[in-house]
Parts: sequence; structure tokens; C-alpha cells
Amino acid sequence: MKRAPHPEPTEMGLIEVMTALSDPIRVGLARVLADGRERGWGELRAPVAKSTLSHHLRVLRDAGVTRTRQEGTRCFVTLRRDDLDARFPGLLEAVLQAAHSDDIGAQVGLANPVARA
Repeated sequence: MKRAPHPEPTEMGLIEVMTALSDPIRVGLARVLADGRERGWGELRAPVAKSTLSHHLRVLRDAGVTRTRQEGTRCFVTLRRDDLDARFPGLLEAVLQAAHSDDIGAQVGLANPVARA
């Protein structure tokens, strides 16, 4: 199985990151992953076809916003918060805060969200 390419932090471009975060579904995915937990692709829910969700995850990965790890036939994804903060300080947090305030990406979630106490 082929490994997914991930840009090094120094290879991340502002235009690519901003383009990746210019879509409400991709912002929603970033919001879901902002808790720092690794998620299986099957856990993610969005109002798009699975192939379209896969495309959105690839765009985020190719820009360096997320990291994908393959384990057998399963894929897991995490937000590259530390790498993004090192390369573009404050950018991710500003996008996430604005998305939360404007309810952008709220239609994206988890298949079985854990109730918070």
C-alpha cells in the first residue's frame, strides 16, 4: 500500500493552506480534528458522498493541514496543529475561532459523538 505524501512544515505554502481551508466541509473537518485526537475516516460524517469526503481529506493532507496514517486498509487522520502554528503562527486558531463564531462547518461531525460531561 502506498504511503500518503505529507509536506514538511517548511514546504507548506500559505496559498495552499488557505485554499484548503476555504471550503466549509474542510473547515468542518478541521474543527472536528481540533480536539487533537486521531480519527478514523469512518468516524467522520459530512453531508457529501464518501468519494467527496475522501477528496476533501486529500486536499487537507496535500496542503499540510492534516496527517494521514494508514494501518492495513484503514486510514486515520490528525490535525497538524503544531506544524501549522510553527509555520503560520496564529492562523489555524484564527480560522477555527471565526468558523466557530460564524457556525461554518457545523454540518461536519463524528459518527458516534461521545457525550461530554
